[in-house]
Amino acid sequence: MIRIELVPDLSHCIETVARKEYENLARSYLKTGKSASEFEAKIELLRTFLESADFRKLRQQSEEYLLKGHSVKFILYQEKGKAKYKLVRC
Repeated sequence: MIRIELVPDLSHCIETVARKEYENLARSYLKTGKSASEFEAKIELLRTFLESADFRKLRQQSEEYLLKGHSVKFILYQEKGKAKYKLVRC
């Protein structure tokens, strides 16, 4: 199962972190110059997440912990063709 961990902070919300990770993966994929199914699966998972997530809700959820001094991470995974996530307080 493909999983991606995204770690927002008070300077970078979950949407920004997801977009940067998408760009980094796409750039790395293009540099390899060959088909890499793990890259492709992660890129597709992030694309789906970016298109479907309610970032306002996700920011509220994560900022609640961040403002209290806790770290959080979102673990993205795919289930039945849909991007899912789990919020974990660290």
